[in-house]
Amino acid sequence: MAFHEVRFPANLSFGSVGGPERRTEIVTLTNGFEERNSPWAHSRRHYDAGVGLRSLDDVAALIAFFEARAGQLHGFRWKDWADYKSCPPSQAPAFQDQLLGLGDGVQTDFQLSKTYVSGGVSYRRPIAKPVSGTVLVGMGGDALVETVGYALDLTRGVVSFFTPPPEGAQVTAGFEFDVPVRFDADRIAVSVASFQAGDLPQVPVVEVRL
Repeated sequence: MAFHEVRFPANLSFGSVGGPERRTEIVTLTNGFEERNSPWAHSRRHYDAGVGLRSLDDVAALIAFFEARAGQLHGFRWKDWADYKSCPPSQAPAFQDQLLGLGDGVQTDFQLSKTYVSGGVSYRRPIAKPVSGTVLVGMGGDALVETVGYALDLTRGVVSFFTPPPEGAQVTAGFEFDVPVRFDADRIAVSVASFQAGDLPQVPVVEVRL
């Protein structure tokens, strides 16, 4: 079991269907009221890679990628076209997009994250797989330069400052990111005749915890 730092072909994931899943346990009491609880702190995303196939060449590329990952065995990167930026989809990432934390004069490592806000409630999602060349980092309202002020671990999504940010300094970042996933089946069934007739194979993909 390993994680391959390779992205599923973005042109194939473009037409995929999927999104976040939450796990909620609901118990209905004898008086009709409910008790609801969730054992998950974070959502888990599911996708169907088969929907984006448009030609037999796409099918061949999918099979090659599937074989190289040994089915469900190895994880890989996935571009979720509906949610892959630290900012709104119509905008370009900027270093002020997301607040990663406040400096305390000691901490040097900050995890990339994206905060979702609605109705006064927020959810902070850790980002473990940023895209190379897209990460912008700032401190105290000023943009920083990678290799001068900080180092970036693209395999974990961690920003490491060479000097601890001073107490109270806002550490921010903007970026594009991938979702760490694996195939959710050890079998792909493809019929050329059915495919040409518009019958697409189901290729489930599920997010993995890192």
